[in-house]
Amino acid sequence: MAEADLAALLLTTEPEVRYFTGYLTRFWESPTRPWFLIVPAAGKPIAVIPTIGAALMGQAWIDDIRTWRAPDLDDDGVFLLIDTLNEVAKGGRVAIPHGHETHVRMPHASLTRIGEAVGLVSDEGIMRSLRMVKTDAEIAKVAEACAIAGRAFARVPEIADAGTSLEHIFRQFQMLCLEEGADWVPYLAGGAGQGGYGDVISPATDAPLAKGDVLMLDTGLVHDGYFCDYDRNWSVGPASTQVKDAFARLITAVDVAFDTAKPGVTAADLYHAMHAVLSNGAGDTDAGRLGHGLGMSLTEWPSLIPRDDTVLETGMILTLEPGIAVGDKILVHEENIVITENGARFLSPRSGRELPVL
Repeated sequence: MAEADLAALLLTTEPEVRYFTGYLTRFWESPTRPWFLIVPAAGKPIAVIPTIGAALMGQAWIDDIRTWRAPDLDDDGVFLLIDTLNEVAKGGRVAIPHGHETHVRMPHASLTRIGEAVGLVSDEGIMRSLRMVKTDAEIAKVAEACAIAGRAFARVPEIADAGTSLEHIFRQFQMLCLEEGADWVPYLAGGAGQGGYGDVISPATDAPLAKGDVLMLDTGLVHDGYFCDYDRNWSVGPASTQVKDAFARLITAVDVAFDTAKPGVTAADLYHAMHAVLSNGAGDTDAGRLGHGLGMSLTEWPSLIPRDDTVLETGMILTLEPGIAVGDKILVHEENIVITENGARFLSPRSGRELPVL
């Protein structure tokens, strides 16, 4: 912050506030109330929050908690925040995160009023650089989330077979995740279809699985505020040679990226390593990104795309997520890794090369 000539950071989103305070609550699901945290260039953070959150924030390490009764239709904490920013910054520059995968969680009118009162500039990527590199404690939380998901994935044969609807499988799989230790399951995606699936984000339907289908489940469950994010595929009955070969290529793509991943290489290097396997030297596959960062959010920076030159550092947690076309369908495989001094380490239980059969 001193190098960027910043007097204070203004943070407004759940992971940013939690990063500095440990303030973990599902109450963020309500969009009614804004929440503010000020990180001064010197001294402890100051919370400017609705009264309803004061008791929980008081359990953290934050001493200075300033509150208002919310929601307030005329002034929902804005003037209290402005007064606090003026007190802390003393005319210096106040910054908020800018760029991809950031947003400001307050009404536009409030943001405009704050900007006019104190001026708001970019945080120069400070929050991004902090959150990309995880501590050992953070890595352990993601590793445990991955282990919980792994135990749930291992039990999928208990809930899925020919004749079972995808809708039922989705519901039962979330129950398995909770039984195995997840705090909650905010993200579950997947698909099923003959020889592959059409996409990986559509809601589950009541269509039953049939022999020849490929089932995929992709979960982002939470353990102590940290996500895992990886998927698993199954064939319903024996898979075709085409499907088997496509799945094996996905595993090869992950392995090549895993071997490439080490401090000093870039996010783009991992993309190109996987893309070369997926395209088989035949040019562009139009695959989009092939992975991303992971931590307090399901998806974080960086993105494994051709133009992301983010240099990998020890402590970064990434997903490797290659996808491949199988006729008019697709297959996607995903793993979670952490960058270490000597290369990469799998956090998700590493998949075998053969597609499991239900």
